[in-house]
Amino acid sequence: MLTMFAASFVLFLLVVGGMSLGYVFKRKTLQGSCGGITALGMEKVCDCPEPCDARKKRMAKEALRREMLEKHRIL
Repeated sequence: MLTMFAASFVLFLLVVGGMSLGYVFKRKTLQGSCGGITALGMEKVCDCPEPCDARKKRMAKEALRREMLEKHRIL
């Protein structure tokens, strides 16, 4: 039983270490390969007509971050 746990733990560490190499060397984050919900023809997860306040704040922060990045690229 302990041998199986140790082998599983080592295998798990190897997988995590292998995935981290992509970030360390290429600065690429993990991402899905199938397109997610948009591949199913859905535009969003919930059926809400309007995003919640927390989502609106995140969207505003993201828009501000993109604006700042574009501004610094131009200069």
